[in-house]
Amino acid sequence: MSDAAPILHMITPLRHTSPFDVNMAVDAGFHDIATYVGVELKDVVPLTQDAMFSRAPSDAKRTVLFIGGKDASLALDQMAAAASALFPPFEISIFADPAGAFTTAAAMIAQVEKHLLGKREKGLEGARVQVYGATGIIGGIAAVIAAQAGAHVTMVGHMIIEDVQLKAIDFKKRFGVTLDCAVATSDEDKKKLVADAEVILTAASAGVQVISKDVLESAKNLLVAADINAVPPTGIEGVGSNDDGVALPYGVGIGALVIGQIKYQVQHRMLKRIRESDVALRIGFLEAYELARTLSE
Repeated sequence: MSDAAPILHMITPLRHTSPFDVNMAVDAGFHDIATYVGVELKDVVPLTQDAMFSRAPSDAKRTVLFIGGKDASLALDQMAAAASALFPPFEISIFADPAGAFTTAAAMIAQVEKHLLGKREKGLEGARVQVYGATGIIGGIAAVIAAQAGAHVTMVGHMIIEDVQLKAIDFKKRFGVTLDCAVATSDEDKKKLVADAEVILTAASAGVQVISKDVLESAKNLLVAADINAVPPTGIEGVGSNDDGVALPYGVGIGALVIGQIKYQVQHRMLKRIRESDVALRIGFLEAYELARTLSE
């Protein structure tokens, strides 16, 4: 292994770098951290080249680019732009986790799979999954991961269906997954939808209850419901933040802090892995999902 010091370059299109991500990086062993704010897509290649050419080729793998922000599609585009600049032997590592969404979505789906064991022979494959808050950064990526695992996923919006359709089209182009779309503006709309759901994922804004107890009574095919909102009221009535398989009218519920514990471990271990690696790594939500699955066993 090279004895060059690991350097973490953190880029974000936002005005500020996430303190959460900085803390996570320090706790994973990074001591040399540089932050770059207001980074546009056109800035990524020159920044990557500055990082990769400023060290000897044998030390390039000790350089890491972390991509933050709050836009999954932009983060994926920035990751692709950074990767396009790399070539042997000047290859640095890249880790994208905007707003912690990639690691959170990975943890959410891994926990759902865990609780489907013994309830559904093929796990997520063929399962009818509904994602509420699907236009958000976590909900959208969770929908993609579930679809790639073979689930039949419906992205549910709360205002107009075009909002989720635009997301579905983007993800179809990027990942080749087909995502159904729906809109539910009232509890009556939700009751009709959840009657068919085997898995419900809620990823709405903090403090917003998406699924009431009354709606849950209509979810007669439900096996697992998972929520990422730890701010009261939680996204699913009857599912507390610390719940890990709490009984619902039908199926079981998983709370935000249970998901968050796996998310934290995934991000920590990925940062540590990338810091200690002898080769350049590229980490996105699929790599995070693979690790989350092993941690959820």
